[in-house]
Amino acid sequence: MNASELREKTPDQLRDQLVQLKKEAFNLRFQQATGQLENTARMRTVKRDAARVLTILNEKAAAAAGEAN
Repeated sequence: MNASELREKTPDQLRDQLVQLKKEAFNLRFQQATGQLENTARMRTVKRDAARVLTILNEKAAAAAGEAN
């Protein structure tokens, strides 16, 4: 997932994506704690994707606030 794909989505779609990523991050942490995690690199990519979604959401919120003024 890259930033240009995320910028095309609506804020509601981004929030849904963020919820899915947070659930996946939770499941990966749980797997790691129980020793069942096979792909440790996936944790890093999920965290980064979640951060990317938050960044885009904040950009869209700032743009909307800027248009209101």
